[in-house]
Amino acid sequence: MEIEKTLLDKVNVWLTSPVFDTQTRDAIKEMMTSAPKELEDSFYRNLEFGTGGMRGVMGPGTNRINKYTLGKATQGLSDYLKTSFPGEELKVAIAYDCRNNSDTLAQTVANVFSANGIKVYLFEELRPTPELSYAVKYLKCQAGIVLTASHNPPEYNGYKVYWQDGGQLVPPHDKALIQVIEALQYDAINFEANKDLIEYIGSEIDKEFIKTSLVNATFNTSPEARQNLKIVYTPLHGTSVKLIPDLLENAGYSNVHIVAEQAVPNGNFPTVKSPNPEEPEALSMAVALADQVDADIVIGTDPDADRLGVAVRNGNGIMTLLNGNQTMVLMTEFLLNEWKKQGKIDGKQFIGSTIVSTPMMHELAQAYGIECKVGLTGFKWIAKMIVDFPEQEFIGGGEESFGYMVGDAVRDKDAVTSTLLLCEIAAQAKAKASSLYQELLKLYVKYGFYKEYLISITKKGIEGAAEIKQMMVNLRENPLKEINGQRVVMIEDYQSSIAKNLITNEEEQIDMPKSDVLIYYLEDGSKICARPSGTEPKIKFYFSVNDTLDDVNDFKTVEAALDRKIKNIIEEMGLK
Repeated sequence: MEIEKTLLDKVNVWLTSPVFDTQTRDAIKEMMTSAPKELEDSFYRNLEFGTGGMRGVMGPGTNRINKYTLGKATQGLSDYLKTSFPGEELKVAIAYDCRNNSDTLAQTVANVFSANGIKVYLFEELRPTPELSYAVKYLKCQAGIVLTASHNPPEYNGYKVYWQDGGQLVPPHDKALIQVIEALQYDAINFEANKDLIEYIGSEIDKEFIKTSLVNATFNTSPEARQNLKIVYTPLHGTSVKLIPDLLENAGYSNVHIVAEQAVPNGNFPTVKSPNPEEPEALSMAVALADQVDADIVIGTDPDADRLGVAVRNGNGIMTLLNGNQTMVLMTEFLLNEWKKQGKIDGKQFIGSTIVSTPMMHELAQAYGIECKVGLTGFKWIAKMIVDFPEQEFIGGGEESFGYMVGDAVRDKDAVTSTLLLCEIAAQAKAKASSLYQELLKLYVKYGFYKEYLISITKKGIEGAAEIKQMMVNLRENPLKEINGQRVVMIEDYQSSIAKNLITNEEEQIDMPKSDVLIYYLEDGSKICARPSGTEPKIKFYFSVNDTLDDVNDFKTVEAALDRKIKNIIEEMGLK
């Protein structure tokens, strides 16, 4: 395979510049002779620094996660912080997860910040992402970094940037920082650490984080109820093992069974195909243990502990996985009810959700006389709501992708505090001869039965990216007028910022940042959303259908009808 000149020019920079070390050069030379296709994928583009950071396969090259691509991002952020906070003492907190090379990459990032005169608080060992968000505010830093690729495969790593409010970057800082980074050359990176500016942190932040979680997520559950709840927990080889066992013990949950084979952090994730609690296979060992010990609830967290998967016993006593929308409405309803009992709801509160999550969140907000604010996909938009509306109190919020935020102490998905909250709900339910599953069915009777489903289609490499782009083009240029016998009544295009009513032909502006998302609304209340993933080579289709549920005993019948409706929609759209 002959290497194209433009690609060769990029490769030669890495082979000839003194910036790049011998190990990197040798690896590139090896690819040139034995893996030209891999070389092309490593250099055909610059790894995109998105609006919250970057994520990719580790290795040498411009399209890879390595000390140079992260060094460039960190140098750019250092420069941007100096212009954003002139005259201030600059401080940054850094955390990292269990992934291969995360510790050394985190040290490299710390070195670059310190070389630029910025004070660094570096966690001494791996820690959950929500603890980094908490630490940014607790230590009064202007920014924070976490080295993680969330639930991606083992060959991935990533770099997430947080601002002084503890949330990920949002406008205008995201685009402005990207411009600074893109303008930098690799020889501008200062790797020479000032060790006097690097402070290692750990137990103090752990104690404060646990204390805050206990305040935000415990609600007068009796000691007996907590002791009677039998929990199976797995960190899926990730970081939550650093906090969740201690948090549960501090709260009074002593009946906790940890999946031993998955309790040791390991970036190769040897016991699962994917460390993603959204996928049933990831929790299979935990469910098996739950059946052995007759547990009430299974909780598993992803490698950086921002997402959590939950399984509970259904009406037949069989462990059943809940999806992110279901855990979100359970936690939100519980929080709303607790706030109401305490007399804390006066209409000045809000909950947060996203455009691809269940519409049931609106029903909950309306019932309690508060607002449900909706943003683009990603918790940074929920964090931004807290900043933008200081006159309102944030109660909780989440999104369908198995993430939730309890209160505003953490400004990102927080599987640690959410784990405790779910245990509180489950313990109280068990104490009154109910269960999480039964409580969910009661919500469907009260608010309407909303059923969601997600399809992720993976398209890897250069060709895959082109295919995903073309799929979105087709949905825009040839919009569907009818799906499953139901007219499409509205299409929201977040790239053009136009919502078009297909019945009246009226158009409205969408008051949100532009994003590559399309949402179809059908006349029966069904909702279909299409969006390329911002972090993985996937295009995702989200489906939401609903019906009334008059009695919990009718659940199976109504669920079967909703499942058929989703199946028909998928088949008609040619997605399976």
